[in-house]
Amino acid sequence: MGLITLLLLSLLASFSGAEFSAKIGVNYGQLGNNLPSPSKSVKLIKTLEAKRVKLYDANPEILKALKSTDLQVSIMVPNQLIFNISTNQTLADQWVHTNVVPFFRETKIRYILVGNEILSSSDKTTWFGLVPAMRRIRSSVKACGFRKIKVGTPLAMDVLESSFPPSNGTFRSDVSVSVMKPLLQVLNRTKSFFFLDVYPYFAWSSDPTNIKLDYALLQWTNVTYTDPGTGLTYTNLLDQMLDSVIFAMKRLGYPNIRLFIAETGWPNAGDIDQIGANIYNAATYNRNVIKKLSAKPPVGTPARPATVIPAFIFALYNENQKPGPSTERHFGLLYPNKSNVYDINLSGKKTVSEYKPLPPATNNEPYKGKIWCVVASGANRTELAGALSYVCGQGNGTCDPIQPGKMCYKPNSLVRHSSFAFSSYWAQFRKLGGTCYFNGLAVQTTKDPSYGSCKFPSVTL
Repeated sequence: MGLITLLLLSLLASFSGAEFSAKIGVNYGQLGNNLPSPSKSVKLIKTLEAKRVKLYDANPEILKALKSTDLQVSIMVPNQLIFNISTNQTLADQWVHTNVVPFFRETKIRYILVGNEILSSSDKTTWFGLVPAMRRIRSSVKACGFRKIKVGTPLAMDVLESSFPPSNGTFRSDVSVSVMKPLLQVLNRTKSFFFLDVYPYFAWSSDPTNIKLDYALLQWTNVTYTDPGTGLTYTNLLDQMLDSVIFAMKRLGYPNIRLFIAETGWPNAGDIDQIGANIYNAATYNRNVIKKLSAKPPVGTPARPATVIPAFIFALYNENQKPGPSTERHFGLLYPNKSNVYDINLSGKKTVSEYKPLPPATNNEPYKGKIWCVVASGANRTELAGALSYVCGQGNGTCDPIQPGKMCYKPNSLVRHSSFAFSSYWAQFRKLGGTCYFNGLAVQTTKDPSYGSCKFPSVTL
């Protein structure tokens, strides 16, 4: 009898381990016009030894390519459908019947994420539709008998009003009671996860003087931080950020909801004004994250030691159509030509010492000098004319020097005028969030494009 009990306990432990194992996955974004087909992408995901894959929609072609693989799959309800689904159970049922039912038998759909970083947008209507939409999707899933599927929503770190020290973690006052409390109630009742997009890169790059790079890269050194509120000691920035969310949940009365890292990563390249975005740091960060989260026994965080934290690494590819700063287009583990940006394995079986050497980092310090924003080579002339019209319509004298008779009018060239306008706009609005991108028409340069008496405005970091 004792032997049978022991065997049963062993089986239970193995099932529990399978359910809650780290199983590092990868985010499969599709914002590129040069990406491999879904079938080729799935083969590449398997080559990386990922155990999970997260999609930003429910692309049927990708779901078909994932059939009969052992990959656990996360699909997403688009942001724009949330409000309508929140008020209409029939729409929720239709979405599940269209995007889950045809694939569930052969594709291991395990997570349905309702929206993406909803609380980071300014659309308050969607904020308040989020939890009702989750309830309706959950109801549809349950009616179909899909017991293995968990319903959640990924949120960014900006859902917090305070994150430092970690013990002071507090959700934003504009969503704490109205959205976060009911969200946590749903996650707790359904035994789902708090899905979190967490990027130490952005925290470090915004304050590199006070946050040490090695601390952000999970390079275990003698750099530590002790939270005065709890006495817990931190050896890396990721743990700090995760624990700040744990304490925020605890503050609302939900101390035990499990965390799931929906996105984390480090950019492998960036603009001139974006420090630390390079292959060395990206590889170092992701390798260390995989090592930490795959450890057996699990290490957890200071607030939740020995706890498994599943995760998706962002992202499968460098995606050339993502808007914003250049870092947005350079988070990939792979180039669109299917080659590795750097050597990486998501299984956790490969030790850091087994990897190939990395190119040295050259931009871990801010660039000291002037930077201009000019037209990118090969820019579409029709799109350029539209961008020039937009920029010159923003006021503040942005385009005054390129008006007829002014010092930068001649030569009367679309490219010259656009370059001046881009530089002028960026110099004025960078501190307010303006970027040197203009839908892919512009790039940063350290070469002064000024000529004669025409002096182009610049940015100095």
